[in-house]
Amino acid sequence: MNPLNSPLEVGMRTLMLLAAAFPQPLDVGQLVYLDHLMLHSSEVDGPPSLHPTLPAGPGELAMKRGLIEQGLIVLLRAGLADIEATADGLLYRASEEGPGFVDILAAPYAGALKERASWAIGIEALPDQSVRAQTQAITQRWAEDFASRLPTSESDLTP
Repeated sequence: MNPLNSPLEVGMRTLMLLAAAFPQPLDVGQLVYLDHLMLHSSEVDGPPSLHPTLPAGPGELAMKRGLIEQGLIVLLRAGLADIEATADGLLYRASEEGPGFVDILAAPYAGALKERASWAIGIEALPDQSVRAQTQAITQRWAEDFASRLPTSESDLTP
């Protein structure tokens, strides 16, 4: 089993977000965006990022939805999250036990995740913030960064 981005690890990160938002439910789209904010907070003028920016950044965001869905299954089976079907789709929230479980985690990384989750939830709560628009802004930044690294003339192609 790969410990990085395993369903257990992503489930714990997701639980941090659900516990920070408790009792408010979140959908998978919000969780994808908030997980990115939590890990890469300095990209949006937040606290120092917990994970480095990698060249494969756009791929990370594309894979995140499936990973979060797998993590949610772990949380649901463990009784740490609840699911609610609404007219707008499925919403997830920490169960009554979820925030208490987060509070007993003592590792420094868990503490940093908890701080960033609270910060990310606060950013998401700002008016006029749409998950889709913010996710598009992230991919636009990546596209601009990639384009700025491309050679602009033939002289740039020769060493």
